[in-house]
This record gives sequence, C-alpha cells and structure tokens, in this order.
Amino acid sequence: MSTPIQPPVSFLVVMGTAGTGKSEIGRRLATALGAAFIEADLFHSPGNVEKMRAGIGLTDADREPWLHAVCSAAIEVPSRPVVIACSALKRRYRDLLRDKLGAVQLVFLDGTRDLIAARLQGRQGHFASVALLDSQLATLERPGADEAPIVLDIALSPDALMDRAVNAIAAARPDAA
Repeated sequence: MSTPIQPPVSFLVVMGTAGTGKSEIGRRLATALGAAFIEADLFHSPGNVEKMRAGIGLTDADREPWLHAVCSAAIEVPSRPVVIACSALKRRYRDLLRDKLGAVQLVFLDGTRDLIAARLQGRQGHFASVALLDSQLATLERPGADEAPIVLDIALSPDALMDRAVNAIAAARPDAA
C-alpha cells in the first residue's frame, strides 16, 4: 500500500448542498489521505434537526453555533489532516471555518438541481430531504476563485470524483511542481 498523500493544509472541507454526497466522498477522501473524518451533521442541535426534518431551512443564527461546534471537534482531533463533510453554503460560513481552523482546502461537490433532487428523493433516514433543496440552493454562495476550491461535478461516479480530488490535492502541494 502506498503512503497517503499529504495535503498542503491540515483541514479539508467537502462542501455542497444536501444530497451532493459530502459524507460519502468525505469518508473516502479521509481514507485515501489517511485522515480523520468529521461528519458535521452530527453536531447540529436537536432544534436544527427538527427544523430541517420539517423542511425548514436554517438561518445564519441557527448555523453559527453548529459551525463553532464543528470547528471545536476538528481542532480536538489529535492528528492531521482532518476531512470535514460540511455544507458551508455561504462565504461567511467558510470564512468562520478559516478563522477558526486556519487554511482550509475546499472540495466543492456541485451538480444540477435535478440530479440533487433525484438523490434526495431516494434518500432514506436522513433529516435533510428534498424539501430543503430550494432553500439550500438559494443560500449557496459558490466558492470564488480566491478560495481556490476543487470543484467536482457530482454527475461523475464516486471513484472518478475521488481520482479527481486526490489528483487536485496532490497537484496543490508546494513540492508538486
């Protein structure tokens, strides 16, 4: 088995709306990098979960304590890198992550509304359903070029997404040139 690639940053955030595959790709990426994995959904308050289960989108005030809890959990992980599956829909949320964690590599899982809706309709047992999709898409501020995101099209297979993500992370290392 080969040595895992060391990303140029300590924290990688796999981001996107509900239904884009953040958890699946985040887990796979953590395995490929020999990294710890944090599922941000586990840090939502019971009130946030109930709102989302009812199809009500979260507000900035709902999300801020959640983001702080995710950052605290990531900082407490004793090893690096850490891969975090977190929607991080707005620039201000990503700025909060960077303020708390330092440099963060964004892996943005992007797709069409129709594809995401189809995935959400087939989802079982998760509080984030298709009822949240329009509010999430309205909230989404796509990462700008200055955030240097790795943008991946979720129409690709998970294996193809992983290949592209790992190659992009390897290419971002200062010693890759």
